[in-house]
Amino acid sequence: MKKIILILSCAFLISQGSYAQQGNEIAKSLNQGNADAFASYFDGFVDLKLPERDEIKNVGKNQATITIKSFFTDEGIKGFDKTSERELSGTKYMTGKLMGKNKNYNITIMMKKSGDDFTIITVRIN
Repeated sequence: MKKIILILSCAFLISQGSYAQQGNEIAKSLNQGNADAFASYFDGFVDLKLPERDEIKNVGKNQATITIKSFFTDEGIKGFDKTSERELSGTKYMTGKLMGKNKNYNITIMMKKSGDDFTIITVRIN
């Protein structure tokens, strides 16, 4: 019985580590200003809200990727400072500041658990 509990505890800790690692990879892609790497974590459909634009709901991954790449290029995104990350009931939130060439932006990312990973379902930048 003790071995089973030990094995289950180790499996839980390893899985939690992989979720944290994924959050670190998303933060790393933002810190590098790498829109392609960031977009690789998008779910099949994403909600996007960008500054001075209407919110786009349920946009496909390909269109969301194009939109984010355009924003990163236009604004010269070159860094990211994560301020918060938390998980609640299969949903994960990350907030921080995107550093642009002329302006900084607040970003909120909402992710949902999808199999063994999290996928990004909402990106709000203001």
